[in-house]
Amino acid sequence: MADPLRLADPLALVTGAMAREVAAAQGVCGRPLIRRVLDRDTGTDTQVAIPCGSTRERACPSCAAKARRLRIQQCAEGWHRDTEPETPGDHDADDGDSDQVDEDDCAGGEAESRRARSTRRRSDAPDLPRVPVEDRTVGRTYVSPEGREYRPSMFLTLTLPSYGAVRAGAPVDPGTYDYRRAALDAVVFPRLVDRFWQNLRRVAGYRVQYFAAVEPQHRLAPHLHAAIRGTIPRQVIKQVVRATYVQVWWPSFETPVYVYRRPRWDGHDYCDPDTGQLLPTWQDALDQVDPDTPAHVARFGKQLDMAGIVAPSVDADRAIRYLTKYLTKSIADAYTPTDDDTPADPRYAAHIDRLHAELQYLPCGERCANWLRYGIQPMDAGPGLIAGRCGGKAHDWDHLGLGGRRVLVSRQWSGKTLAEHRADRATVVREALEAAGMLGPEIERMAATVLAKDGKPRFVWTDTRPDAATYIRLVLAAVAEQRRWRTEYQAAKEAAAAPVDNRSAAPP
Repeated sequence: MADPLRLADPLALVTGAMAREVAAAQGVCGRPLIRRVLDRDTGTDTQVAIPCGSTRERACPSCAAKARRLRIQQCAEGWHRDTEPETPGDHDADDGDSDQVDEDDCAGGEAESRRARSTRRRSDAPDLPRVPVEDRTVGRTYVSPEGREYRPSMFLTLTLPSYGAVRAGAPVDPGTYDYRRAALDAVVFPRLVDRFWQNLRRVAGYRVQYFAAVEPQHRLAPHLHAAIRGTIPRQVIKQVVRATYVQVWWPSFETPVYVYRRPRWDGHDYCDPDTGQLLPTWQDALDQVDPDTPAHVARFGKQLDMAGIVAPSVDADRAIRYLTKYLTKSIADAYTPTDDDTPADPRYAAHIDRLHAELQYLPCGERCANWLRYGIQPMDAGPGLIAGRCGGKAHDWDHLGLGGRRVLVSRQWSGKTLAEHRADRATVVREALEAAGMLGPEIERMAATVLAKDGKPRFVWTDTRPDAATYIRLVLAAVAEQRRWRTEYQAAKEAAAAPVDNRSAAPP
């Protein structure tokens, strides 16, 4: 979608840039979605600016900062709780809990997990004992000699292995750096993390709950920061890390078959562009896979950090902010300069480009178009697939192999969905205003659930494409409204007789 603020008129460009700067300074979305709202009772037409909701600072600093504050609140509420949370019935899309699915070692999907594969543990991976699991998610309470009770939890960091010597994030010798292995490990890293939580729960003795963030190391390999509720012996965690691996049961993709030619779609299947011979289907290719030899094996590296944390404390606050530090940045942007006056390190920029180039043609899953490059039809293949142009996020420059979620939250972490945490933040502001005798933001303003006298929705929302002047006016109106809410909220806190919970850093 073209940016409504970037028009041919230079004055419109300058005004649009100024509006964005003002919006960013006031914590307001600078690139909102504009919707037209018709009030069927009064016949009035209104244009409304809806925040874009981006979680990336480069796209929208205000929305990204708001999303990070929400994650900080979610992490803090669940980390050291001393009561069992109620399991929510449904989670937001961001709160999926893939670790609950206990599949065979694979990185493909249902088709592979149904096939007969070797179920023996690898000889180079230690066995893990199974222990009785208590029906609890909270940590144990300890009592000091002075009689003080405390319930510690843990902060854990897991990394991937080395692919070659690095200096300042870039390979010392790019020629010997194992980019292929680094790229494949990044692609299957989410599944490796899932397997770690499955293994940990089998030996920890209780239903381990966690809030974790997947972030890039300076060398661009993904690693995991995790807040774990309760404590687990360090030796047990080290044992689980050593025993955790993921085997990728894919057809061989060592040697490209089609580099300068492109397989042709004949209306039903892909075939050789010259001979017309059909390419093996995904199922046919899997039939040729050695059931004892996976295409790739992913493991964690030797670097492992663990720390016990007691809350409330400065260490707990610092750990939460460190855990969410890079959530507003893409994988490639995490360590690149944000100041236009600071030149990027050419060695580091080349490292990013080389890793991205490796990921461009590697498969990201069983439906990846890149399988055509290796002479294999992807699962459920259809017309229009071109090797090197797969739509999966793992191939993007911004993600560099990580096509999954950046935030992983177990089901019983806080007992709330992300939407419920968002509502809590808005309630804090509204209650403070009402306690001071002020009118809080209307909850159901123009809501689609509000009905007219005929029982049908009173407000009808439709898309609209305003001109640049209208767009700027709506952005500045949102800035003015935010300033008014912030002023009223500050006055309400000062007027309140009792202390007000100030977890919400800004009005909703």
